[in-house]
Amino acid sequence: MPAAYKELIDGETFIRAALNAPHELLCDRLHAAVAAHLPANSALRLLPRRTPITLREGAEICPDLALVRGPTSQLYLAAEVLQPGDHHPDTVLKKQLYADARTPRLWIVDSRYQNTEVYVSGEFGFRLEAILAGRETLADPAVTGLALSMNDLFAKP
Repeated sequence: MPAAYKELIDGETFIRAALNAPHELLCDRLHAAVAAHLPANSALRLLPRRTPITLREGAEICPDLALVRGPTSQLYLAAEVLQPGDHHPDTVLKKQLYADARTPRLWIVDSRYQNTEVYVSGEFGFRLEAILAGRETLADPAVTGLALSMNDLFAKP
């Protein structure tokens, strides 16, 4: 099980709990699906999970999945996999940071409800594009061919 880690949100340090096996399995599946559909010549790069990213001064976060634009390393897509008892930093604080940084895409993966919320950056912040569950598939216009069904993402090991 991965160790606890730190994130800095608006100058405040948050010690994030060690991550459990179900959380890491979801991260594995997300990373594998995105990596399998990201062409070698893509303008996007998939970072290792929880790579620290500075969104602004006083805000260094560690997304479970991050796609950045090649030369600039500007965040294009972040995914946060929720862990029971530790939702607030991901669903409120970090979501606001991503919106303020005008991150184009955000996925919030929730194992409790076996769904994924897909947010898209717009003129007034994030817009909830979809809440995916069951046979619905997670896709992204920049990751050609990605079609990860929620049943597959949340399947029992």
